Amino acid sequence: MLEKSFGLLYYLKQTKNQKNENRYIYLRITVDGERREISTKRQWIPDQWNAQLGRTTGISEEAKELNSYLDLISVKVYRAKSKLLESNQPLTADNIKDVLTGNNEKKHFIVEAFVRHNKQIKALVGREIAPATLTRYRTACDHVQNFIKWKYKKEDLELRSLDYEFISQFLFWLKTERHCANNTAIKYLGNFKKIVLECQQKGLLIKDPFLGFRTKRDEVVPVVLTGDELIRIRNKQFDTQRLKHVRDIFLFSCYTGLAYSDVYKLRITDIMIGIDGDKWIITTRQKTKSSTRLPLLPNALAILEKYNDHPKCLTTGTLLPVLTNQKMNSYLKEIADVTAINKKLTFHTARHTFATTITLTNGVPMETVSKMLGHKSLKQTQHYAKVLDVKISKDMKLLKRKLERV
Repeated sequence: MLEKSFGLLYYLKQTKNQKNENRYIYLRITVDGERREISTKRQWIPDQWNAQLGRTTGISEEAKELNSYLDLISVKVYRAKSKLLESNQPLTADNIKDVLTGNNEKKHFIVEAFVRHNKQIKALVGREIAPATLTRYRTACDHVQNFIKWKYKKEDLELRSLDYEFISQFLFWLKTERHCANNTAIKYLGNFKKIVLECQQKGLLIKDPFLGFRTKRDEVVPVVLTGDELIRIRNKQFDTQRLKHVRDIFLFSCYTGLAYSDVYKLRITDIMIGIDGDKWIITTRQKTKSSTRLPLLPNALAILEKYNDHPKCLTTGTLLPVLTNQKMNSYLKEIADVTAINKKLTFHTARHTFATTITLTNGVPMETVSKMLGHKSLKQTQHYAKVLDVKISKDMKLLKRKLERV
């Protein structure tokens, strides 16, 4: 490759409407006679400027600092030239200018990155990802895009625009404009943080906009059923088959602690003979991929046997005729109404009930309950102990008896 002529020149230029005596300093890059100009964003006095050298003639600290700044720009120009040569790109004045101004670099955008992430996890739905997880990420993506439209009046924003202000204002917007509860807003923010972290790991984002940002979740007391309420639901005679089925599947979860997604996919291969010779459920939680190992209580076994020959179970290969989560929760609301249970009954109430009323209240050690629930840490299980007034009452009565003997 023939060596091209190459030159740099700093010069003063008067811009339109500039009334003071200072002039803006421009850099002219010339490659084989082709010229391009770049503003240095600095100004200087014409009578203290050497046009031939392209430098100041002053001896003040300000003049010395400016000359050093121009030297630094020159170094960047030569680096840009080397970068083009090393990557076998044409050495032109335009290309050097693009490298210096960053116009040659591919721009990366926030919503674009979020959409790309969601497309990838969609391919994993049914294997590693639950459908509800994809729905939550899509909703979070919609919230981010709507926030950008609301605050910045744009369809998308460059990743490098992300900062602490963006994060704090997004959380505020979720709570005020979208009327999200605190914990819900934090959950969406957590979904967004995952995308930001991925962008950092890929080198698309240098600074962490979440650095120093803190959130605090509100403590939520789980809804649990008492033993009397469980009996009321179990003994209720329903007129419709759909309510009978939903009641049975809900009770099965109360006696096993399995979440909706785990009950939905439960198959005969998940039932094994345990170390004690009885039937156990040995499976992997859909949500956390952690192992769940629990002996089947007689009440749970009876429900499984009841649906051995159910047409839907025979067709799908599942153990129970589970409806969609939305329908299950809708019918559970009916069940709560007809059994006079004044609580917001959802399918997840069953898991809470297993952890409290069925196990902890009856003296099952917390470590055992944690293992059966498939929790990754004991801290998750300790959350249930906070709502056990019955357990507190039993423990205090035991203490009273001990103190009476002192």
